[in-house]
Amino acid sequence: MSANPDGAERLLPLALSRPREALAQANQLLAQRPTAADASTAHQARAIVLRDAGRVDEAIVELRTSLRLARRSGHLGRVVDVQASLGLTVGLAGRTASGLALLDDAVAVSTGLLAGRALMRRAYLHRTLGHHQAALADLRRAIGLLHRAGDSVWEARSRGHRFLVYVEMGQAGRAHRDLAVAERLFERAGQELEFAAIVHNRADVAFQTGDLPGALRFLDDAGARYEELSVPIPQLAIDRCNVLLAAGLTAEALAVSDEAIGRYGGGTGSSVARAELLFAAARAAQAAGEPTVAIARAAAAQTLFRAQRRQWWQARASFVLLQSRYQAGDRGGRLPGQLGRIADRLEDVGAEEAAGAHLLAGRLALEHGQRATADRHLARAAQLGHGGPPFARPAGWLARALRAEAQGSTRRALIACRRGLAVAEQYQRTLGATELRAHAAAYGNDLALMGQRNAVLRGDARMLLAWSERWRAGAFAAAPAKPSDDHGLAADLAALRKVMGRIDSARSRASRDGLAGLEQERRRLEAAIRSRTRQATVPDGVSDRPSGRRLGDTDRGRAEAIIDQLGDRQLIELVAVDGMLYGITVSRRRVRLHEIGPLAAAARELELTRFMLRRLAYGRLPPQALSAFETAARRLEESLLGPIAAQLDGRPVVAVPPGRLHAVPWGALPSLRTTPVHVAPSMNVWLRACAVRPPPRRRLAVIVGPGLPGITAEVTKIADGYRDCTVLRDGDAVAERVLSALDGAWMAHVAAHGVFRADNALFSALYLDDGPLTVYDLGRLRRAPFRLVLSSCESGVAANVGADELLGAASALIPLGTASLLATVVPVNDLATAPFMMAFHDCLRRCDTFADALVEAHRAAAGDAVATATALSFVTLGV
Repeated sequence: MSANPDGAERLLPLALSRPREALAQANQLLAQRPTAADASTAHQARAIVLRDAGRVDEAIVELRTSLRLARRSGHLGRVVDVQASLGLTVGLAGRTASGLALLDDAVAVSTGLLAGRALMRRAYLHRTLGHHQAALADLRRAIGLLHRAGDSVWEARSRGHRFLVYVEMGQAGRAHRDLAVAERLFERAGQELEFAAIVHNRADVAFQTGDLPGALRFLDDAGARYEELSVPIPQLAIDRCNVLLAAGLTAEALAVSDEAIGRYGGGTGSSVARAELLFAAARAAQAAGEPTVAIARAAAAQTLFRAQRRQWWQARASFVLLQSRYQAGDRGGRLPGQLGRIADRLEDVGAEEAAGAHLLAGRLALEHGQRATADRHLARAAQLGHGGPPFARPAGWLARALRAEAQGSTRRALIACRRGLAVAEQYQRTLGATELRAHAAAYGNDLALMGQRNAVLRGDARMLLAWSERWRAGAFAAAPAKPSDDHGLAADLAALRKVMGRIDSARSRASRDGLAGLEQERRRLEAAIRSRTRQATVPDGVSDRPSGRRLGDTDRGRAEAIIDQLGDRQLIELVAVDGMLYGITVSRRRVRLHEIGPLAAAARELELTRFMLRRLAYGRLPPQALSAFETAARRLEESLLGPIAAQLDGRPVVAVPPGRLHAVPWGALPSLRTTPVHVAPSMNVWLRACAVRPPPRRRLAVIVGPGLPGITAEVTKIADGYRDCTVLRDGDAVAERVLSALDGAWMAHVAAHGVFRADNALFSALYLDDGPLTVYDLGRLRRAPFRLVLSSCESGVAANVGADELLGAASALIPLGTASLLATVVPVNDLATAPFMMAFHDCLRRCDTFADALVEAHRAAAGDAVATATALSFVTLGV
């Protein structure tokens, strides 16, 4: 028999530092006929690597072999250590009672350092079971024993586990202190895998404090470290799913959870991890509006948790199951009682879902007329909701508002709504990325809706205007923060352009050679770009500045500030409340409220009108097509404006539609054919656009992308009309030169093919000579052009997220300084667009605003169906 010359004990820390190396050395040692003690250690090291790779059943076989060899060696310390490892692994396999029994025995027969290690493992299993107090008690003893024994690595492990317990209990301060010590100890010991786990844990700290960009950054860092060590970590996918859900990125969270279930959810992995993956996937499906999927996954997770005797987790899964049933329309007689009991249970076990469960139980009790029950649950939701991460706190104010309203105090309800929106707004301003800001609006939607609903019930137009403006288009409120690694972002965007060029080339040749690999690389680059942008952080102090959204301290003050700024213009602000569309008009300081009709009807008519406008733009239609379009336009006007249309008198209009109706071709409405219309996502945004000062130098940039035959005359005529003009075309219109020309321009005109990406609006793009210039590229501008014409297809279309938030070219350009944007809301005919653009620029030289010039250009197109359809496809955003 021979022993490992380097010492077999070295294999155990190596298994948690460099697993592949540990596995190779363990196999090498076992091939050398080692002593029973050394062989036991080698099998234990192999088991740890297998367990952490998700191969739990194989790990248990290795540990049973290791335990048999340890007993043969007569080394009591070796027996205790292996038995503790076996107990933890059996517990993680789902046989929790057996695992705890093995761990209890190991703790009972050990002292000193060995006892500390056994206690840490038992604490790990207690934490997995949701036994937080038992885990803390074990870890307190373990840390003391290990520190006195001078075992810094195991002390670090114990502190890492205590950190996780504190995180689950919502005690971020204590968690952070343990994490800092563990990080220092692991780094000093060179424990690479465990140091990666500490980086992973930092994501939990960031998440608990509401720092979602930081959480995403740490998760990416940890993921890269795990990948380098070839260690699959299911918890990484679970934590990423949780952060994405908190960010409102529900579809992406669902995709992450689905991929993780496919990768880790098989029968050979840990049933503990499988249950937690199913739970995360159920939460994602519920948030993404797929209650049937959520119900199936929550029920499966609940069954596993029950079999594993994990009551804390079982209660959480039960709530997701009930929540999904409610979402699916279940309002049965048993559901209120079940929700009430699970809310109390979640509070008893200290689960983070307790506040949300009480809130839902309270709302359902109100629906059933159970006022006393509702009051109790809403009171608990209000109290519990004021703790936790910042993004969770508006729900506490919502509970307070609902409770006050149920008690008959509208005044207290509205005060709570205002305070909740202030909390939500403060959180929204801490996010650097426009995408995250837009999705964060969801945290205030119910509070704003409550205020709007009260205004409608009172018939108070000023109040409805103020409450609508209080929580609309918040993502436009400030320029996005720049990613810390802007050069890295630029490199990824450039690489994406090259890949897209190769994909387009392959498709044009009808060749599939290498296409799958190119598509995979495209997805990788898009993920990297999203990741870099989302991790942008707001500089210290910026989020504490007053928001540009605030126009007055009171509802009346907000309304009056808007009225004062309108001047001789008319305002049409459309508001959706409980599926009904209302219009607020302001004309010569008179404010009126109009009930228009169902929002769904207006949305249907809008889609029909846009469809017919697209058909008209490409010609070759029967003579009655124009008449059919006019009929559709009248129907759209009736469903969109109702009685408002008859009150319009030709003075300029500022139109503020809800997000779902943002793509209205306003010039197509009969009552607005000869009226200048300025479109804005909110009056706050329009007022900020009015305040933008033009650059001192009246520099023009004209950009022409490839594939636009017959556009030479357009470009020449437009450029000849301005003295200081830069023209980029015929190979010169490449991304970096285009961005340089656009940056700080007084006016820019971009003629290029464009594509709107419904799956991710921020990858919508203008096609230049070197590939697509995306919305992400536009976000890199220091200052966007003061005036900008985008004559590409659907350049004014955006993705509607939340209630009234938009993501698209406008959401990138307006916060960066674009005051006037001419864009299209449907695909346009390239050949017809060129003469229309020349007419528009001719009119612009005589007119004060884009909207005025657009009306004149409309008139010039009269009599030609294609020219008319092209003209009506354009809208003016801003001033």
